Amino acid sequence: MQKFFENVFSDIGINDIIDILIVAFLVYKLIGFIRESRAEQLVKGLLLLVLLTFLSDKLNLYTLHWILNGVLTLGVFALVVVFQPELRRGLEYVGRNKFLKGTFGKLDKEKSKHIVSEFVKAIEEFSETRTGALIIIERQTALTDVAESGTRLDAEISKELLGNIFYEGSPLHDGALLVRGDRLLAAGCVLPLTASKNLNKNLGTRHRAGIGITENSDAIAYIVSEETGVISMAEDGNLTRFMDIKNVEKNLLRLYLAVPDEEPSGVSGFVDRLRKKGEDDAEK
Repeated sequence: MQKFFENVFSDIGINDIIDILIVAFLVYKLIGFIRESRAEQLVKGLLLLVLLTFLSDKLNLYTLHWILNGVLTLGVFALVVVFQPELRRGLEYVGRNKFLKGTFGKLDKEKSKHIVSEFVKAIEEFSETRTGALIIIERQTALTDVAESGTRLDAEISKELLGNIFYEGSPLHDGALLVRGDRLLAAGCVLPLTASKNLNKNLGTRHRAGIGITENSDAIAYIVSEETGVISMAEDGNLTRFMDIKNVEKNLLRLYLAVPDEEPSGVSGFVDRLRKKGEDDAEK
C-alpha cells in the first residue's frame, strides 16, 4: 500500500496541484451559485433524467431510452431560455473585479462623507414622514438600460433634491432613483420585480423591485416603506429590514469609503442578533 501511494504522488507535479485547486474552486463556486438560485431544483431534475437515461440503456428499455434522450437534447436549449436571468447573473458575477473600486475609487474622502451625510439625512426624513422611497446605488454592473427607462437627471446628490424627487406630488416619486457614484443619474426608473415566493405578503412592489434589481446586478437598494416608514436594504437578492439610521450610515460608508462592516461581537452582538431575529419573526 505504501508503495502504491508513493507511485501515485511521485507522478503529481506542481501543475497538477494548481489544476486540481482551480477546478475545485470553480466547482465550489458553481455549487454555491446553484444553491442561491432557482437552478437548484432544475439540477436535481436534470440529474434524475440522466440517471433514468443511463438505467434505461443498461436495462435495454429502448423506447424509454429514445424518449429520454430526446428530452435531454431539447432540455439543454430550454435551459438557456428559462434560466436566462440566472445565467446572466452568473456571468456578471464572474466578470466582476473585486479588486477595483470603480466609480467610488475616484471620489475623495471629504466628498464621500458629504454624499453619505446627504443620503442619511434624506432617508431618515423619509422614514419619519413615511415617504416611500427606492434608491438604487450602482456599483460595477452598469445599469444604463435602467436609467433609460426613467428621466435623466445627472444632478449632484443633496437632501433637498432627494426630498423633491420622492415628494408624493412629484411625477417621479413612484419610480426608482438610480445613483452612479456622486451623481443622481435618473429618476422614475422601472425595475425588474423579483420572482421569489418566500417574501412576506405585506411587502409591495417597491420592495420587490428593490430585490429584483439586486438579483440581476451587484447594485444596492435602499427602500423606505410608505405605510410603516421601515427602512430596508437589498443586496445580492437578500432583503434586510428594520434598519436604523446608524446601520444605513455604516453601510453607505462601507460602500463609498470601503469601511469594513464589522458585526458586533460578544454579548452585545448576541443580543442585537436575537433582537433582530425576533423583529423578523414578528413581521412574518
